Amino acid sequence: MKSYLCPFLRPAAQVPDTLPALRGQTGLRIAGIDILTRAEPQRTSRGFDPATDHVLTASPALLCGLALDHPRIMGIVNVTPDSFSDGGRFNSMDGALAQARRLVADGADILDIGGESTRPGAQEVPANEEIARTAPLIRALRAEGVTQPISIDTRKAAVAAAALEAGADIVNDVSALTWDRDLARVVADAGVPVCLMHAQGTPQTMQNNPEYDDVRMDVFDWLMRAITRATDAGIAPERIIVDPGIGFGKTIEHNLALLRDLALFHMTGCAILLGASRKRFIGSISGVQDAAERVSGSLAVALAAADAGAQILRVHDVAQTRQALAMWRALNMMDGREQV
Repeated sequence: MKSYLCPFLRPAAQVPDTLPALRGQTGLRIAGIDILTRAEPQRTSRGFDPATDHVLTASPALLCGLALDHPRIMGIVNVTPDSFSDGGRFNSMDGALAQARRLVADGADILDIGGESTRPGAQEVPANEEIARTAPLIRALRAEGVTQPISIDTRKAAVAAAALEAGADIVNDVSALTWDRDLARVVADAGVPVCLMHAQGTPQTMQNNPEYDDVRMDVFDWLMRAITRATDAGIAPERIIVDPGIGFGKTIEHNLALLRDLALFHMTGCAILLGASRKRFIGSISGVQDAAERVSGSLAVALAAADAGAQILRVHDVAQTRQALAMWRALNMMDGREQV
């Protein structure tokens, strides 16, 4: 029976400093290992074993110059008329530029720019239209002197190539290189990081009764196959980021199960990106239907992801997330006076 190792993490300030740090993260230490299986009992535990668990102590590579020793904030800029979260408020060059400037001023470490909504039921956008929405914005941001890494949120090789030429640094693909098989070649040739996200189905079908044997282990296995697909295409393993795909072909129960055992995905050896900001399951649980009013619930999820060691948090509300993470780091660090 295959087993899955999920580190049990504790704040560095609350445990002996002899416990190993999680993947170079200054605020988290590995207190033990939970062993998950598909059979009963589903969860047992043991101590950390450096001989078998060394992937959990290996620091990830720098991400476009950013150390991943604490959670980094990826600010979302949706240049779309049908975004679920902002209703197309930034669907113009001026509006998108203003939003990107605001996120940078609020402390975003990374900007994630997308020209195609992938919300449930969204329709595909032609590549030339997606390029027209995103590449000029990226070029304008670079011309203004924005130095933060920029991620292009796309499934399409042509869009990624245009964005990289305009100054983007990262490709964020919600299909994990399955929608457009040429995208892997574009990423490999450019030598840039890529985020591989799990999704069941397409935006048109993904919420039509999604089913799993065990969502945690099914998503883990799927992402491991995606990593192999990427490395076989020539993408360096240290440039791969994984995202369990909260809300992409998952029920509320699936989302919660993934969040509870998010630390499982450290065993992929890749940095973890978590994108749950303002999503529908937060509204369903909290009774808040307006996506823009789900900030508090989004912060709760972001902090849970930080507790699990997620290195990148993709959010709409950068200033609020930065403030919450500043307190999280102060509480978790051995020295709460450290600059955050």
